[in-house]
Amino acid sequence: MSTFNLADYRGEVVYLDFWASWCVPCHESFPWMAHMQQTRAGDGLRVITVSVDTQRDDAEDFLVKHASALTVFHDPEGEIATRYDLAGMPSSFVIGRDGQVLYAHSGFRDQDIPELEHAIEEALQR
Repeated sequence: MSTFNLADYRGEVVYLDFWASWCVPCHESFPWMAHMQQTRAGDGLRVITVSVDTQRDDAEDFLVKHASALTVFHDPEGEIATRYDLAGMPSSFVIGRDGQVLYAHSGFRDQDIPELEHAIEEALQR
């Protein structure tokens, strides 16, 4: 896919997620992210995922297994990831319609879902 530029999504609430094929919680987060994209796109949510795998084939194999229709960027050199100072894997950010980071989260567990959805909901209502 083309080069990631957050400005291309101005006016939308972006859920930006950094993942890797070797990350177990990343495997768990993809169904939830796909559900959020499907159910909230009409409200202005765009889920964007960024693979930090150094080998693109590893990321592509992961995506085949997860059959996701999410927007995906590949960042094997870590250029995008560096901009966001990742705390762990996965790392996610809720970005407001104005391009400002409103919420940051590291990791993914089922018990994180209410907090993540609340952050997204607040951003959508702004």
